[in-house]
Order: sequence, then C-alpha cells, then structure tokens
Amino acid sequence: MANAIESHRVGAGSSARVPQRRVLGATALAGVAAAGCSLALAQTSDHLAEPGLQASLVNWVTLSYIFAGLIAWGRRPSSRLGPLMVVAGFIAFASSLQWANFALPYTVGSWLDLVPAALFLHVYLSFPTGRLNRPVERALVAAAYFMALAPQVVGLLLDGFGPDNLLAVTSKPGAAHTLLQVQLLTLSAICIGGVAVLVTRRHRGSRRRRRRSALLVESFGLALVMIAVLYISGAFEWPGFETTRRVTLVALGLAPLVFAMALLDARLARSSLGGLLVELGAEPAPGELRDALARALRDPSLTLAYWLPEFEAWVDADGVQVRLPTEESGRATTRIQRNGAHVAVLIHDTALDDEPELLHAVTAAAEIGLENARLHAELRAGIDELRGSRGRVIAAGQKERQRLERNLHDGAQQRLIALALHLRRLGRRFEHDAEAKHGLDEAQREIAVSLAELRDISRGLHPAVVTAHGLPVALESLAALGPVPTQLAVEVDGRLQEELEVAAYYVVGEGLANIGKHAHATSATVVVACRNGDLVVEIVDDGVGGADTERGSGLRGLADRIEALGGRLRVWTPAGGGTRVRAEIPCA
Repeated sequence: MANAIESHRVGAGSSARVPQRRVLGATALAGVAAAGCSLALAQTSDHLAEPGLQASLVNWVTLSYIFAGLIAWGRRPSSRLGPLMVVAGFIAFASSLQWANFALPYTVGSWLDLVPAALFLHVYLSFPTGRLNRPVERALVAAAYFMALAPQVVGLLLDGFGPDNLLAVTSKPGAAHTLLQVQLLTLSAICIGGVAVLVTRRHRGSRRRRRRSALLVESFGLALVMIAVLYISGAFEWPGFETTRRVTLVALGLAPLVFAMALLDARLARSSLGGLLVELGAEPAPGELRDALARALRDPSLTLAYWLPEFEAWVDADGVQVRLPTEESGRATTRIQRNGAHVAVLIHDTALDDEPELLHAVTAAAEIGLENARLHAELRAGIDELRGSRGRVIAAGQKERQRLERNLHDGAQQRLIALALHLRRLGRRFEHDAEAKHGLDEAQREIAVSLAELRDISRGLHPAVVTAHGLPVALESLAALGPVPTQLAVEVDGRLQEELEVAAYYVVGEGLANIGKHAHATSATVVVACRNGDLVVEIVDDGVGGADTERGSGLRGLADRIEALGGRLRVWTPAGGGTRVRAEIPCA
C-alpha cells in the first residue's frame, strides 16, 4: 500500500528529492578546493599579516558551514537550511578573495566582505526549515543583505578599499570611511535584533524544545553577538579589533558543529525505533498505540486522532471528536495518508519540527497498528452516535406523547365530560320514562368507562402528574393504586430534570404492573434516591421470582430509555426469591 506522511504546523510541508551522492561529493570537493585556494591567496598576499592564521580561521568557518550544510541537505532534503549553510560557507570563502594581489578578485572579495554576516543571520533565523516565518525575521535579513551589499558598492566607487579597486571613480577616502562606520554600526544593530528574535523564540517554545535546542540557539546567539562586537570595534577602531575578529571566527565555526551534533542526536533517536516495532508487532490497543508513539517521539503531549469519512471528522481512540490545532496554538500536526486518503493525524509538540526524520520514521512504523486502531475508534464513534440517536428518538417520542396527552385531555376527555353532563340534564327530564331513563343511565356508565380508559391512556402516554406536581406526588399516586401494599421511600431534594423524573415514574409504574401480573406477591417496596451522582430507582417484591426478562417489551423499552440517559437497568429474579429491579441514571 502506498503511504504518505504530511507534516506541517497548519500548512503542508513541501517535499524535495534527496540530492544525489555525486552532487554532495562534488560540492564537498569544491569546498576543499575553496579552502586550498584561500590558503594559497593568504600565503601569496602582499597586504595580509599572519597569513597562515588568517587562512586557518576563515577555512574553519568555510569548511564547517559547507560540511554541516551537506549533512543537513542529505538528511533533510525538504529543508532549505542545508543548501543555505553551504552557500554561507562558499561566500565566507569568496570574501577572502580580497587577499589576492590581482584587481578583479580583490574587488569581488571587497564587495562581498560583509555578506557572510547577513548569510549567517539568515541561517540562524531560518532554523530548522530554512524559511523565515515571521515578518520581523524577513525584515532583519533583508536589511542585513542590503547593508552588506549596497553601501559596499558606494564605498568602492569612492575608492575606499585600496589601489587594486576596479570600481573606483573618485577618491574620497574620508567619505568612504564614514559610510563604512555607518554600515558596520547598522549591521551590529541588526545582529542584536536577531539575538532578540532568537531569545524570544526560545522562551516562546515548549520546554522540550528549550531543553533540546538550548545549546544550538545559544551558539547562534553567541555568533551574532560576536559579529556585532566585531563590527562595533571596527567602526570605532578599538585596539583589540584583531583579537575580537579571531574570537568571532572561532564562534562562527562552532555553530554549524553544534548543528551537526543535533543531527547526530536525531539519528541516534531513530536507531531506537526497534522497541516501537516490537510493541507494534504485539498489536497494542488504541490507547497503548498512542503511548508507544509518544515514547518513541519523546513527546508525552502527543495526541493520535483518526479520520472517519462517514462522520467527516477526526476522533480519538474513544470516538470523541478532535479539532486540529490552529497556527496560533503552537501545536504541529503530521497527517498520515494511505492511497491518497487520510488515515490518522499526530498532534504533537512543535519541537518535533526540528527532527523530521524521527517523526517520519515513527509515523511510517505506526502504520502497522493504525488500521485496527482506526476501526476501533470508528466503532466507538458509532456507538456514541447510536446512543445520541437513541436519546434523540426517545426525547422526540416523549414530546409527541406529551402532545397527544394534552390533545386527549383538552379534546376527547373534555367532550366526553360535557356529553356526560348533558345526559345527566336529559335524565332529569325523563325521570317518569323508565325505559328512556335506563338508556340514559347506561350511556352515562359507558361514558364514565371511556373516560377512565382515556385517563389510563393519557397516563401511559405522558404522566402529566409528574410535570405538574413532581416525582414524589406522582409516585405516591402510583403506590396508592398499586396491585399490592407498597412501601414508598423518596429521597430526592427538589425537582430533577423532567426526563429523569419521567424515566423514574415509568420504571416504578412498569415494575408495579409486572408485580400485579406475574409476581403473586403480597407486598412491594419502592426506593427512589439520589446517591453518588445517580438517581437510583429500586422496586423489590416478595413474589415467586423466576421472571423471564427477555419476554415482553416493557422492561426492554425501559432499558432503552434509561440507557439513552447514560444509565443502566438491572433485574434480579431468582426462583422463589422475589424480584428486584434497579435503575441507575446519572443526575449530577
């Protein structure tokens, strides 16, 4: 089966081909050649002090960025960070062209002298995806590129970079020096702004990200601080400029090494997936599957949700609907697809954006247990939907019975009562006509029987006495009319929700009716009480027991009504030991 994994915060992440090995190898050889060229330029330069040390420090930066970038490019081809680091390394080399004794490389190197600072800022602020996500980040990087390139051209035109400058059109070294000071101070301010962005990002991120990325972010921040200090000391021509420059180059070369160590740590994390595969092979339950994935990803906050096309919704293992996080929530999502269709989604810490290989490996392994877990979630969601549907059907039926009861009470019963009164008045007129008087009396008796039957039907449709007077009064009327002497105990404070009171009334009514029909009992006890958040209704008789609870629809209908309210109905009916009916309905 084809399997696709799509990782994003709220938008989809882009995919990219893994670069071919010959491309990576050629780039590495080009980096080594660049380092050799830089060393040769330094050794033959007629205007460079301590050429060996200078070349070693620049090559330290050049090679560290190129090789760390190649590793990142090969491991994370969808991220732009690796190629960006490679470019930063080559531009660091290109700035060393100003050591040349020839005009063209000297001019190019002078123009690119400050561009590495802008590229380093770009690398640090775009970690880990190689993309600048916020306007302030894009503004800082754009300003850095502009200040690193545009003023340099003006300075070259003013002949501010020595006799080998090909672009000089006028000789105004004082103006060029002032422009350089402004340029260096502005770039220093931009670097400090970059440090502020990194600090804010670190504190805004999750604890897990702060623990795992603290050293890396601190190395980025240190490099930017050193660049700012270097440029400030250069602008004001402090005596410790050369020492500051050397320390800055050392700090710049450390950042990609720390990044390479983070990549190695992620690789080691992926090598520990054997335990996850063992757990998945044992076909864990849906809850255990989520726990196994959370352990493998080292993210206790992980949520695993499944896509149910029938409901067009994401649900968890219990069938409860899950809403995917928004961009503002700070949570990331990784969707898993099979044959182009959604299967599941992981909602996880954004720190896992730093470890896409681990995330991809874990979610690919999780496919083993996803289908069974999705079916389980679909079953639970179907049960919940069935329960809700049954509750809605019962509620609708209850409303309809209540409407019919009102119609009978206000319509047919009132007309029969009016007819009975009319016949009674006619009876007075025919007191001397025995035959007519007998017919009228017989009609009144039939009307009385019809009224009694209608009242019974009305009570069966909807117990109006419950709505009008409350559960205790309604149960007292049932107990008084019961088939056997009934002891009633109602321990309920105040009114309950109408559906609870109606359900309790029907349980008691059906229980007493069954006692009269089948139990051959001499007495019964009814207890209705609120206990531990449940409305408990219990009917006990001293009859013969042994009732067949599967026959007839009375108890089954009651069970449906009670289960629709989240409760349960149980019946104990041992032969010769009476019958006990107990309903428990949540009322908290």
